[in-house]
Amino acid sequence: MRFIHTADLHIDSPLRGLSRYQGAPLERLRSATRRALERLVELAVVEKVDFVLMAGDLYDRDWQDFHTGLFVNAQLVRLKNAGIQVFIVQGNHDAQSHMTRQIPWPDNVKVFSSRSAETAHLKALGVAIHGHSFPNREVPENLVPGYPAAVPGCFNIGLLHTSLTGTDGHDTYAPATLSDLKAKGYDYWALGHVHARQVVCEAPRVVFPGNLQGRHARETGPKGCELVTLEGATLTARFVPLDVVRWHQVEIDMQPVLQLDDVRRTVVQALQSAVADAGEVLHAMRVVLTGQTALQALEASQPGTLEAAVQAAAQEVSSADVWIEQVRLRLRSPLDRERIAQGAGALGELVRWVDELSGDGQSLEKFCRDALTEVLGKLPAEVQAALAHDQADGDIPRLDDAAALLALVRDAEATLLARLNVPEEKAAS
Repeated sequence: MRFIHTADLHIDSPLRGLSRYQGAPLERLRSATRRALERLVELAVVEKVDFVLMAGDLYDRDWQDFHTGLFVNAQLVRLKNAGIQVFIVQGNHDAQSHMTRQIPWPDNVKVFSSRSAETAHLKALGVAIHGHSFPNREVPENLVPGYPAAVPGCFNIGLLHTSLTGTDGHDTYAPATLSDLKAKGYDYWALGHVHARQVVCEAPRVVFPGNLQGRHARETGPKGCELVTLEGATLTARFVPLDVVRWHQVEIDMQPVLQLDDVRRTVVQALQSAVADAGEVLHAMRVVLTGQTALQALEASQPGTLEAAVQAAAQEVSSADVWIEQVRLRLRSPLDRERIAQGAGALGELVRWVDELSGDGQSLEKFCRDALTEVLGKLPAEVQAALAHDQADGDIPRLDDAAALLALVRDAEATLLARLNVPEEKAAS
């Protein structure tokens, strides 16, 4: 017996802000979740699996029109034509009460009830699948106690969308403990909601497969599904990458780089290392340049120089399809801050003031709030909503994130020091 366990497909998840990136492969990015589902169906057919488990968030949100539902239906029909059954629980993004549009499911699909947990029996395979869909987007209670008892003599699978006891970056939904899961006596728990793959337990096997396709630079690395085979009493599982766009965050230390001409070689080596043996996918790269370097002064006097150098280096990576999503600079000036801070001039006062803010969280927040509130208030409504739910990209500052605010202030200080291009002896005088 063989099955696929997938979760968090987020079909047609909106990718905001891409239009601001000149040369971005917009169509490939926007269609990535669909292409990943097509690859999942191809895998299921080739591997001749008996069924597919989808552990919540098949959809990212209520459909804007019927095209989303029709596309998914076409993929489910492909599975039907191959004799493959599909078992689905709805999660917080596609909860029963949240979806206003619908089309009939193909008859090879079982969507578990949102009223109570229930069991689907596959007698020919000796399998019992237990599941409970989300009735609403907010499910604060533990659903596991309501799951049916394990069916004797069957391979029992629990299909559940849950945060378990909590994971950074994910809201708490249907919280449960590993002990709760073990108490049911099931053989496999097919979980969803956490977007990073995680094998929680081996006996019984408890797995978050991660989302099928990364959607932004915080969802890095290979994304795919679990392919599970049961032969007698022996269970084997392997992760199968199915993503068509793979996100990376590549950090490059610029301290050894002394000349602008040396940037190309350093960046090419870093990018080639990141994409090695990754297959035929589009590599979306967020490059972070770090370290103490005199090149910061060049960047301060000619903004965009280092980003252009990175973009040029990416064009030389012929072994893979690379797109530079963003270049971030976390560079430090080689100027001696302590020496400058001892000076009586304006630069010394600036450095001392930044140090004072660093040690006073309330003053730091007030300064940044006064400086940024008006600007942030002009952001598009959808970006403000994403900020409110902690779903915005990291390049938009949160006024309640002290570490991010401090990084902004220190970056501004470094830029001022570099642009002034004042020798240390004069700066400290």
